Amino acid sequence: MATSIRLSRGGSKKRPYYRIVVADSRAPRDGKFIERIGSYNPVLPKGDEKRVVLDVERAKHWVAAGAQPTDRVARFLDAAGVKERAARNNPKKAEPGQKAKDRAEDRAAKAAEAEEARKAAEEAANAPAETPAEEAAPAEEATAEQAEG
Repeated sequence: MATSIRLSRGGSKKRPYYRIVVADSRAPRDGKFIERIGSYNPVLPKGDEKRVVLDVERAKHWVAAGAQPTDRVARFLDAAGVKERAARNNPKKAEPGQKAKDRAEDRAAKAAEAEEARKAAEEAANAPAETPAEEAAPAEEATAEQAEG
């Protein structure tokens, strides 16, 4: 029989309390278990000694018997010195997903277009101000010549 050391949830809504149990791996999470070897109360502060209560001798026995701990229970066993847990590293965890990358590219492209349009508008605003001044002088001369003639 494949056994696992895992958490079994108790407590009321929004007030979790877990038992650390040894159970058949096919049994439901909160269902039948073989032995209770501790408890975990996540509501308590991290420094509290009652946050994780573990029967170390029974945990060693079950690990020696081949029971596989879940990730969370493996952390508890490592802290208690029962079983060494290899540190895990997932460098892609913080990397955004493909859709988020696409949205970022779209935002960058729109920002670049808006910047180009702003620069073009500034250049257009500066350039026509100089050109009509040059054209205005010959138009005034032409009106003055027509008025004389």
